[in-house]
Amino acid sequence: MKINNYKKIIICFSLALGMFSCTDLDETIYSDLTTDNFYGSELELTQAVLRPYTHMQAWLSYSGERGYFYHNELSADQLAWPQKGRHGYDSGDHIRQHYHTWTPQEVRLQAAWSLMWTGVGYINNAIEAIEAVDPASAEVTEEELAAIVAESRVLRAYHYMKIMDLWGNVPIVTQVGIPENPETQSREEVFAFVEQELLENVENLSLLSPQMLGRVSRAAGYAMLSELYLNAEVWSGEARWTEAAAYAERVIDGDGGALAGTIMLDQDPLGPFNNTNDDAPENIFQFPYSPDNGFGYNWAGLFMGFSNMTAALDVNYSGNNALVVIPSAFDAYQDNDIRKQEWFLFGPQYRYETTDPILGSEEYTGKPFVYVNNIRRNSEGQTGEGSMTDGEENSGARFNKYRSGTQDDENYLENDFVIYRLTEMYFNKAEALMRQNGGAATSEAVALINESKSRYFSEEDWPAERYTTATLTLDELLAERGREFIFEGKRRTDLIRFNKFNTGSWWDKTPDSDDHTEIYPIPYRQVQSNPNLEQNPGY
Repeated sequence: MKINNYKKIIICFSLALGMFSCTDLDETIYSDLTTDNFYGSELELTQAVLRPYTHMQAWLSYSGERGYFYHNELSADQLAWPQKGRHGYDSGDHIRQHYHTWTPQEVRLQAAWSLMWTGVGYINNAIEAIEAVDPASAEVTEEELAAIVAESRVLRAYHYMKIMDLWGNVPIVTQVGIPENPETQSREEVFAFVEQELLENVENLSLLSPQMLGRVSRAAGYAMLSELYLNAEVWSGEARWTEAAAYAERVIDGDGGALAGTIMLDQDPLGPFNNTNDDAPENIFQFPYSPDNGFGYNWAGLFMGFSNMTAALDVNYSGNNALVVIPSAFDAYQDNDIRKQEWFLFGPQYRYETTDPILGSEEYTGKPFVYVNNIRRNSEGQTGEGSMTDGEENSGARFNKYRSGTQDDENYLENDFVIYRLTEMYFNKAEALMRQNGGAATSEAVALINESKSRYFSEEDWPAERYTTATLTLDELLAERGREFIFEGKRRTDLIRFNKFNTGSWWDKTPDSDDHTEIYPIPYRQVQSNPNLEQNPGY
């Protein structure tokens, strides 16, 4: 199994921290570590920087069922967690997400808030400690120490960007516990803070390289800036399309030209997501996992059916039959689109590499198991949209974008979770160019999107599928962006930027009564405990 040194470090350090609470109480070694004696080498400084990364998987990816991914996808127009027979009601949590009827009392929203702010706390603690280190005592140069601090500041800016995305108006806290009850800052102020932190630190980051796997490189910092400016009109009230395009181009150009020719679109539709994706040519920033080293990515359960699907995929995990692709999202792909063929589980299911049918275990016990593109009772062989409470065990196409491999695969479940990949920069630049052109496509914008889309059609089909300046409208760009980045935690943000989140209707969702749901409420528990927090409008 191929695991680079950084992947080993981040995994081992995560496990070490996890074992602190179960260590023999007679041991005294951990109590001997203080800020005065710990930061004495480059390795120890690196360990301090890495701690927040290990926490990110708890709130960023979909493994936690209650973090950023959950809220940014289940409130949008592609994924849903419908009730299926006697399963999946879960106090109506997922139904309220789909209908945009959430309240400040949402348990999962409170969990997301706590997880994301805990991440900020870890980073603040690391920055404060590292900035106090004498470079000579840690045997590093001043430049090396500055680069370590810059990495932490950029990572903190990323956390704040995602917090700002969900909640809009939040405090800005840069020291642990100071102030005790921070005041709410406007979204515009948070945007300015994120922008300043990124601009002041991104050029001090290291180049994208195998040694930076899972860490914030300069290319990742440019990607953050491109995302920040792409959403600037929503987040700050001022459009910044020129900057969005410029920073996307810096990544496309190969980390500002320094790595030109080494960052490129992956021609394999599964390449960025498969179990060897730690060296995928288009991945810019990802979270490394390795079950062989005790830190596996437990993502599969949300997307696959119950235990009957383990035999279909030849894996040793089962699912909780949770998330499905809503019918209109699955219908958005043409049948000749390779993404539709490769990224989903759909239709009859068979035991791995056989023609023996998988059998249902709930509504279709003893019958051949067939995923259908509707979410309704008695859905087998029928059509129709259904609703969030009408699902069955076979409702909806399922996730197959990240493939774990079979149990005998030497890289089984080694998939890293992708945060930024080069394709997104192509889309960011194309959109920014179109926005600057009054919404009309330029030849450069068309070329960027066609370079991405052409990977998914045969040479015979491609001439009829390619975009032109007439066919690549903003609405079509949003649709193609949805097809490209499904399951990647970006859809709610995109819909809001295109003014489709509240005004649009899809499947079992009607337009919102007003636009206050574009940001989530501050969790009730937080407002009660901090008198300086202001609840967001409409809640």
